Amino acid sequence: MSENKERIEQKQKAQGPRPGGGPGGGHSFAKVAEKPKDFKGTIARLGKYLKPFKISLIFILTLAIGSTVFSILGPKILGQATDKLAQGILSLQVYDKVQESLPDGVTLPEGTTGKSLLDQMDDSIKSKIPKTYISYIEKMDVSKKPSIDFSGISSILLFVLGLYILSGLFYYIQGFIMAGVTQKTIFKLRKDVSTKLDRLPMKYFDQNTHGEILSKVTNDIDTISNTLQQSLTQIVMSIVTVVGIVVMMLTISFWLSLITFLTLPLSALITAVIVKFSQKEFKINQKELGNLNSHVEEMYSGHKVIKALNQEETSIAKFEVINEKLYSASWRSQFISGIIMPLLFFVSNLGYVAVAVVGGILTSNGVISIGNIQAFMQYSRQFNQPITDIAGIFNTLQSTAAAAERVFKLLDEKEEIKEIKEAKELSNVRGAVKFENVYFSYREDKPLIENLNIDVSAGETIAIVGPTGAGKTTLVNLLMRFYELGSGSISVDGVNITDLKRGELRKQFGMVLQDTWLFNGTIKDNIAYGRKGADFDDVIAASNIANVDHFVRTLPLGYDTIINEEASNISAGQKQLLTIARAVLADPPILILDEATSSVDTRTEVLIQKAMLNIMKGRTSFVIAHRLSTIKNADMILVMDNGSIVEQGNHKDLLEKKGFYYNLYISQFENNDLAA
Repeated sequence: MSENKERIEQKQKAQGPRPGGGPGGGHSFAKVAEKPKDFKGTIARLGKYLKPFKISLIFILTLAIGSTVFSILGPKILGQATDKLAQGILSLQVYDKVQESLPDGVTLPEGTTGKSLLDQMDDSIKSKIPKTYISYIEKMDVSKKPSIDFSGISSILLFVLGLYILSGLFYYIQGFIMAGVTQKTIFKLRKDVSTKLDRLPMKYFDQNTHGEILSKVTNDIDTISNTLQQSLTQIVMSIVTVVGIVVMMLTISFWLSLITFLTLPLSALITAVIVKFSQKEFKINQKELGNLNSHVEEMYSGHKVIKALNQEETSIAKFEVINEKLYSASWRSQFISGIIMPLLFFVSNLGYVAVAVVGGILTSNGVISIGNIQAFMQYSRQFNQPITDIAGIFNTLQSTAAAAERVFKLLDEKEEIKEIKEAKELSNVRGAVKFENVYFSYREDKPLIENLNIDVSAGETIAIVGPTGAGKTTLVNLLMRFYELGSGSISVDGVNITDLKRGELRKQFGMVLQDTWLFNGTIKDNIAYGRKGADFDDVIAASNIANVDHFVRTLPLGYDTIINEEASNISAGQKQLLTIARAVLADPPILILDEATSSVDTRTEVLIQKAMLNIMKGRTSFVIAHRLSTIKNADMILVMDNGSIVEQGNHKDLLEKKGFYYNLYISQFENNDLAA
């Protein structure tokens, strides 16, 4: 269970923080962001992938800035329309008051301005008129009824509509171009990772779990892709929005701007205090989620054993305990992070109310026009959102940098030794193999194979036996050049394997491993995978030799039967037979059989042994076996222990020596078997 738990927690770590749900769940800076070790260096290196698109990025940022500026100008210009409407309404009110004050039948001379009326007006009445409109009244012709300038208002509204259309158009174009830049960048990054994986030595895959590698190739690269697509332009637009709104507010009123700015420290304080508590709860939540996933995975994979031993109630009880802990942790973390937004809205509304009250007083005193106070209140409403967005984006950038750091770490891994340019080619391979003074170790401080010498003639069958960890499979890995030698040499037909291209070398080998591997596809395709260009007749011939044909024809779809992704719709023995058929089809000069019959029943094993004897004729064969009964007929048996060959000879000679091989053999058979 601890192994499963560790693997799941590593995967969750690689994926970065999970998006929240519930109230305030989208408030990203309330979550725990995984921090990179070198943020600046990683971002700079990621920037190198964007360098070929420098012109496109400049164009994108220009469009993003233009889109933001156009949207910011909207409220200010709309305020002018409000002022025109207010001036028109006030003009009508002034005209009506003037007409009411005139005696019946008396009219004012044409061209009479409001200035003369204001001069005659009582100060108590005059003080009630906003100062911002007095200059307008002074110039107003009060001798004829005014009208509201709907034409001017319409022009302003159409102009604002044009600004918003341009803003939307710019935003769409920059998004479209950015999508192309992002996908091309991620395509290049994925290609580099894919190419790198092809060049990495087998050691890397042995030392890193498949889940961890897949997480880097999928989750981490997807995280980078999403950030480039969404956050890169968003952070520019948010910064421009904040700067633009601050400028616009200051041009309207310094004092109202000061009131709005005073809400920021309070918002920051509330956020900092709550995030401090929520981060602690989210860590607990992640831990409990790992425990739950680990338990579910373990119970699911072993559900047959659980049912067989009547442990369902114990499993359910344990699940309920873990689930209850996860529920409590999730509830606390979501509740604490969820109260951030309501509190921030409350603080924002306090500022909004203060702006409305003070703005109303300033407007009544003629300091600010109605249109300007309307625009300012719109700006104050928009002010906090981009700041919140910037905080969230920087948090996202932390997770993205951590993901990029993991990807770059993979790209920086030490690669396989490069193949020589003037590589030799093998033709008419006989299969003679020679190990000379071979030294190898997985760790520098712990040698595994020292001064190993083996001389195998073409066509011989070599069996390799020994306890677990003796170096049997390592020997094969060195022969296939999955690992590089520390010193010494290995040759095939007298040609050093380091003088060959790896593809040319591995083409000479056919492998059947204890761990079967089949892909999601038809049985026919899985067998044909052994040799490029193989036709159906070749598949049938190989199947007959490997005793596969009979069981395949009993299946409803025969050779067109689809093997699922886990290859769970056929038995373990049948999977082993298919891999043997695949090796037969490859028709290599050298065979490697690593416990090839370990997953088949005794009767099938006998059939496979007979088939193997046929296909091994004329071929050099290396057979790794734990069941010593399967290697009695080998030309030579190499007995390995701690990386060295402690004994070698045929089955009969080794038994007569009564040494290491003899002890291994009698541990598997009774004395009467030996006598037989």
